Amino acid sequence: MEKRFDVAVIGGGPAGLSAAWAAAKAGASVVLFEKDEAIAHSVRTSGVSWIDSMDRLGIPPHLYNPVSSYQFVSPSNEVTISGSAPKSCVLDVRATYQHLAFLAAEAGAQIMVKSNAINIARDGNRVTGVRASTPAGDLDVRCALVIDASGFSTAAGRKAGLAGEWRRYGVGAEYECYCDHVDSSMWTLMVGQQYSEAGYAWVFPLSKNRARIGVGIGRPESQADPLDRLHFILEKRLKPLDRLGRIQPVELHYGFIPNEGVRASSVSDGLLLVGDSAGQANPLVLEGIRYAIEFGRLAGDIGARSIAQGSTKESLAEYEKAWKGRVASKITSALKVQSRWIGLSDEQWDKEIEILRDMTADEFLDFIKAEFTATKMMKLALHHPKLAARQLFDMVLK
Repeated sequence: MEKRFDVAVIGGGPAGLSAAWAAAKAGASVVLFEKDEAIAHSVRTSGVSWIDSMDRLGIPPHLYNPVSSYQFVSPSNEVTISGSAPKSCVLDVRATYQHLAFLAAEAGAQIMVKSNAINIARDGNRVTGVRASTPAGDLDVRCALVIDASGFSTAAGRKAGLAGEWRRYGVGAEYECYCDHVDSSMWTLMVGQQYSEAGYAWVFPLSKNRARIGVGIGRPESQADPLDRLHFILEKRLKPLDRLGRIQPVELHYGFIPNEGVRASSVSDGLLLVGDSAGQANPLVLEGIRYAIEFGRLAGDIGARSIAQGSTKESLAEYEKAWKGRVASKITSALKVQSRWIGLSDEQWDKEIEILRDMTADEFLDFIKAEFTATKMMKLALHHPKLAARQLFDMVLK
């Protein structure tokens, strides 16, 4: 079979669904290919984000659990930062993605599930279409623009020679669990060698009896299996799991996220990268759903408007300039901070989290969200000399 569309989107995550919605809303004919049997059939993210971003992006409050307190735990130390109002949140990932899918469908995008993009079509260096395996057979789509929102794999970008394999990345495993006792207003990050050799563990609440408990490990710094480490933490009931009462897993999630910074280029003739494919992720807590939705919409809108100019690299340059201007320097700064954190000893972590004790919730969130503006960092340094003494600001601002 062969069909023609203006835009073909690869990937039914938040970036792809948002791009499909925006492109269809702008008047383009759009098809989206999702390789799984359903949108969000396999959850690959813990779903932490920020309420101000969700409000700005129009994500309804019933799709997330609000969080107002933030706990850091190391082997011999513990710090809790409490805010007066919720600022962070943990998303119902499956419901959020399907909400985005219904928006795209309502705008006119055609969504094809259990449909895997197996190749791209090219005319010289220009991408001109996608071949996908679908439940109805193989389908060749001819289009002006392919939007690669395939996530970590960067399926089209790698086939087109625009992107290579990620060399640094995080791999995470988590159980979504019933727990007897969950503080639904507080999420926890656990650091130190017993939790993760090159990363962190977490407890992210969804309700008073439901939480996501997981471990993330950085590659290539460690080759440990995060699932093995997660089983160890659960078996030993390392703090704060000892406070949760009975823990019963009901879902297993497993995923990869790039941890290398932004792609050198995210556009070429007939092709655009968005979301994890482009490296749009915050390295400090390895979250990127807010970027995926925001820049997915940007990609769909600019991509649809580029069709009149042939969807050339030049006509798509506005997209790359806009998203990199918004987050590239922040992601780079966050990588510098992360490079200092990776490999700290347990004793060093005990001292490191002590510097958080006197921070306000707003100061802490600006830092962990990678909102590294010079003004905010200098203000934080003046208020918290211990943080400046750790040379974080020299690394961030030089």
